[in-house]
Formats: sequence, C-alpha cells, structure tokens
Amino acid sequence: MSGHHALMSITEVALLAEQKIAVIQLDGTKRITTAVFAAVLGVFFIYTAAFSQSMTLHNAAHDTRHAIATPCH
Repeated sequence: MSGHHALMSITEVALLAEQKIAVIQLDGTKRITTAVFAAVLGVFFIYTAAFSQSMTLHNAAHDTRHAIATPCH
C-alpha cells in the first residue's frame, strides 16, 4: 500500500472485519456443552483468583475479589 491508501477509516476496517467473520451454527447439544464449559472455566478462574495465596495473583485480582464479595484480607 502506498501513502494515501495505507490508512483505512474505521468504517472500512469494520466492514472488512464483518466480511471475515464466519457464523458458526451450533445445535442444541453443542450450545449446552459450550455454555457448561464456559461456566466451568469462569468458575475456575474466579476461584483461582479469589483463593490464591500468591501475592502477584492476589494483587492482580484484588479489585475482582472485592467486586464478587470474596474476602481476601
């Protein structure tokens, strides 16, 4: 790309991204499986952050701990 054509507007970027997005059709069983997997993964991350004894992870997740009403002190 040269000079003038190197920059794209936000609208052009959005249209290009929209063209590249593939729609994935999931049947009922796959939707439930995906939802359960996402929920289990989310709970794992929340409990890992909430009950970690590592100071680095503790500090990184400090506000999240308070937001979900998990004591951390």
